[in-house]
Amino acid sequence: MNLLNLFQGVGTLFYQEPKIAIARIVLILLGMLMVYLGKRKILEPLIMIPMGFGMLAVNAGVLFLSASQTGTLFMDPLVTDTDSLMNIMQIDWLQPIYTFAFSNGLVACFVFMGIGVITDVECVLKYPFTGMLIAMFAELGSIATFPIAHAMGLTYGEAAAVSLIGGADGPMVLFASLFLAKDLFVPITIVAYLYLSLTYGGYPFLVRLMVPKDIRATVVKTAAKKSITSGEKLAFDVVGCAVLCLLFPSAAPLFVSFFLGNAIRESGIERYTKLIEDVFLYGATFLLGLMLGVLCEASTILNPKILILLFLGIVALLLSGIGGIIGGYVIYFISNKNFNPVIGIAGVSCVPTTAKVAQKEVFRVNRYSYILEYAMSASICGVITTAILTGIYVTLVPLM
Repeated sequence: MNLLNLFQGVGTLFYQEPKIAIARIVLILLGMLMVYLGKRKILEPLIMIPMGFGMLAVNAGVLFLSASQTGTLFMDPLVTDTDSLMNIMQIDWLQPIYTFAFSNGLVACFVFMGIGVITDVECVLKYPFTGMLIAMFAELGSIATFPIAHAMGLTYGEAAAVSLIGGADGPMVLFASLFLAKDLFVPITIVAYLYLSLTYGGYPFLVRLMVPKDIRATVVKTAAKKSITSGEKLAFDVVGCAVLCLLFPSAAPLFVSFFLGNAIRESGIERYTKLIEDVFLYGATFLLGLMLGVLCEASTILNPKILILLFLGIVALLLSGIGGIIGGYVIYFISNKNFNPVIGIAGVSCVPTTAKVAQKEVFRVNRYSYILEYAMSASICGVITTAILTGIYVTLVPLM
């Protein structure tokens, strides 16, 4: 008996082209590294551990489907013919999830609904002008990266999708990529989640570089504000959802997911709240990580556009961070220096990571400066502005 036919994962390494075989080995090792970094909390474990396992398993588990064809029993994202799709859904164990929950953006919307149910919009209603102005400045990366990406050879759709990495919102990048860059949605989304895991480590250095220590220590003096009632928050959700869906219907699934999640939170429906947070949010996050890992077959890493995406992802997040801090400085001078520009970094909407980064950097130089409410306002507004920009891209880019 030929052992290579018995142990087909190994045997296919000798059958495939050397570059494919090497790429498979690299991705298996990369998957193991992701699991390790997730366990150590260096990267986000909720995404990286299932993604790492999916990546190493799909590249190790290649078998002979016929005498001249290799493949896996995970899924085939390229199948479009109805008869072939029905057949493969009975064979590939993740194909039904990919077809009915992933490729249509359902998983991304579930994650967004979960974000809504764990988000308190009180900070937004207390400081709406401050939060929204900073959030708009923090979209610098999502806007400025678009022409750079197109100049580097990406199509308008691919350029728009990779530019949204600057919004630091993974579900948004996935949603836009599925509409605008179907062929590259896997590497774009993976680059987004890899970099979002690193924002907690990278943005503090940007804050220290752009904001002098004495300004970082600024204490924001504000008059006491009355608490926002749950009824007022619910009204914000209802009106916000209606207006944004009217203006940007292409992003309506994202808007209704976020605002519905938040409305359920404010309505005090504990059973739905628990369902969305414990099942929808964490279940969708798990499936998102696993599916992205499984989609990382060797052919993905050999795409010549990967290096461009890696570069543009860094550019988008860097420019967004710079734009947010510039927005913080604008309010700093408008308010006669009664504002802390560090809050600007929170406009990059990686909720609540960037808000924590802002508070932590301020706390390092002044233990009496509390800016978290302002930072959370900017961060939540960043979610809204990124969703709006996603709607604009999804609507206009196909017309270009």
